[in-house]
Amino acid sequence: MATLNDARRVVIKIGSALLVDRETGTLRSGWLTALADDVAQLRASGSDVSLVSSGSIALGRAALGLPASELTLEQSQAAAAVGQIQLAHAYDGALAEHGLRAAQVLVTLEDSADRRRYLNSRATLDQLLTLGTVPIVNENDTVATDEIRYGDNDRLAAQVAVTAGADLLILLSDVDGLYSANPATDQKAERYDRIASITPEIEAMAGDAGSGLSKGGMKTKLIAAKTATAAGCDMVITEGSVLNPLKKLENGAPSTWFTAQGDPRQKRKQWIGSMKPKGRVHVDAGAERALTSGSSLLPAGVSAIEGAFARGDTVEVVGAAGQVLGQGLARYDAQDADRIKRLKTQEIEDVLGYPSRGPLIHRDDLVF
Repeated sequence: MATLNDARRVVIKIGSALLVDRETGTLRSGWLTALADDVAQLRASGSDVSLVSSGSIALGRAALGLPASELTLEQSQAAAAVGQIQLAHAYDGALAEHGLRAAQVLVTLEDSADRRRYLNSRATLDQLLTLGTVPIVNENDTVATDEIRYGDNDRLAAQVAVTAGADLLILLSDVDGLYSANPATDQKAERYDRIASITPEIEAMAGDAGSGLSKGGMKTKLIAAKTATAAGCDMVITEGSVLNPLKKLENGAPSTWFTAQGDPRQKRKQWIGSMKPKGRVHVDAGAERALTSGSSLLPAGVSAIEGAFARGDTVEVVGAAGQVLGQGLARYDAQDADRIKRLKTQEIEDVLGYPSRGPLIHRDDLVF
């Protein structure tokens, strides 16, 4: 199981109630500064870090003088438009103190439901992490409606963890874990240190949302846990309102850990291997040797394309003697793949009219 010390890729969810003062509607700047210290320490230890942050509507509400009561859709969208600028600026400034670069990523449910948009989101997120940035992900509340929204950032954080291939998801909450009953009303409530499997009995313990600033509750956190752990990502719920919550978690702060059902890379490989291929990519002997030694499949080593597949579809990889070597996810559709076969990377843009997406099949997307 991944711990904070050994996690390779971490996603941290931050709710509005932690980031925005409930009484004044202003940013808790001291808390954000301390969080940035924690993030910098994680990055220094070699971990990739993404933040899934609420707060734009809460900040915009105060800036526009909107009422504390429930907002209309149009009011929420307007508040998000104003608050998102403040939120991005705050994160950028806090992380810059440690020499870190923040990157803003706004998404809606359609970005994970639509295959092409999901692939674009995954590629962008992976590139941002490769470049050493700290992506700040939030739902695009300015355009989101009930039909195309996640509705809460617990589930969004789980989806980001799956998309990024994270091995640890941290939900910073106003409670320090999952309890057998509501600890605010039941003195006999006991906190669970570790959940190996989310059973119907565990789900029955979840309550509803308790804060006026946030939409999530323990139910949404368990939904997030199901999504993350099924993809091979551990998840932990811990108290987030304290200063330096990640450092306190590392030092053994009360929390509930949900155990991943396997490794994220292993789970991804299993998923790719279970997909029905939509086409075939034939490779030459040189490419075959490179693949068996762990390399990605470059267009230069492709000799022929079969089938009508789209970008992101699963294709079989066929060796020089006609044997199936394995299968993987194509980064180009069949038409473009056929046009760039046998080409070097630097020649691709002249043929396709857009920059190369790199290998035809990345080694992380190959199963033998």
